[in-house]
Amino acid sequence: MPKPPNKLSADQLGQLIYEIRGQRVMLDSDLAAIYGVETKALNRAVKRNRDRFPKDFMFQISSNEWKNLKYQIGTSSPGHGGRRAKPYAFSEHGAIMAANVLNSQRAVQMSVFVVRAFLKMRSLLGDKRELAQKLVLLEKDLKKRLDVHEAVIVTILQRVMDIIDPPLTPQSPKPRIGFKP
Repeated sequence: MPKPPNKLSADQLGQLIYEIRGQRVMLDSDLAAIYGVETKALNRAVKRNRDRFPKDFMFQISSNEWKNLKYQIGTSSPGHGGRRAKPYAFSEHGAIMAANVLNSQRAVQMSVFVVRAFLKMRSLLGDKRELAQKLVLLEKDLKKRLDVHEAVIVTILQRVMDIIDPPLTPQSPKPRIGFKP
């Protein structure tokens, strides 16, 4: 396993956070590299302390999720040195708990950094969600206004057409001249 880099920026760490099943998570291999341990050592420590990792802290991703994620991150296939088992995904709380069960000095130091990366990602995504909600409201308001304006324009056009080409109104018959019985 390659030695973890000594200096990681929050942006670099943010690139290791993925959204799976509506949660922002980190993969076990990335978390292990950050904490300075092998992936199998991390997974072994987690399995020994399974009661500390409920489903909202950690889950194993499905085959489809793994296939989609491999396309995004460019992981090699099992026949070419890639991993053979589907990875585990750790939420923010799961990443902190993993640092606690690893009990290594680097894991303790890096856990604070990981939490900060999750917080930064949350604030960035929160701003985008707020903006998306505002855009949806604006779109609804504009549609209402357009419907009202369209009705007014149709009425005005109808009146202009009536002026240009007045509708034929049935006229009463002309009074006859002469003797009326």
